[in-house]
Amino acid sequence: MSDQLPRGVTREKLWDPALRLFHWALAICVGAAWGLGKFGPNVMTLHFYFGYAVIALLVFRVVWGLAGPAPARFVHFIYGPATTGRYLSQLFERKPSYWPGHNPLGALSVFALLIVLVLQVKTGLVSDPDDYVNVGPLADMVSSETVRSATSLHNRLAPVILVLVVLHLAAIAFYKRYKGENLVLPMITGWKLVRRDRP
Repeated sequence: MSDQLPRGVTREKLWDPALRLFHWALAICVGAAWGLGKFGPNVMTLHFYFGYAVIALLVFRVVWGLAGPAPARFVHFIYGPATTGRYLSQLFERKPSYWPGHNPLGALSVFALLIVLVLQVKTGLVSDPDDYVNVGPLADMVSSETVRSATSLHNRLAPVILVLVVLHLAAIAFYKRYKGENLVLPMITGWKLVRRDRP
């Protein structure tokens, strides 16, 4: 098996079960919350429940990013401008990168999505669309000006989340079709082909 791998490339157990479960659970909960927020019933109880689930998942990811296995830790995929620049210069080479973990672009995507989701759930907790039904559980604890600002930002962030998800899916398709690298399978099995001479 290993003799069929490219030179300098090994198959390694990279993504732990908890991180893989987090990834797929977050995809389901964010997708459900977004869809229910846009196209769901007027009483958005399920939207709230999925939002609470996203909060729990984000808390887990922060903890796992600080104390989880090495590949899951944030310090493992914080890259400087030089590393990111070198990666970008090779991005359109038609060969897999075999990056050991999140590559620099993937890392930027992870941080962008986490930041936007934190803002989305934070604003959702204090939102009030003036229908007196779908009121965030903490809306009565802040000023009316804060509620209005949070509600407006919550609505404006929804398409941003959609754009980030579409870019994420487009990147997966690009790596699969153009670079010949499957990024989905490692997030299912945990195993990934990596080249250890990378940063």
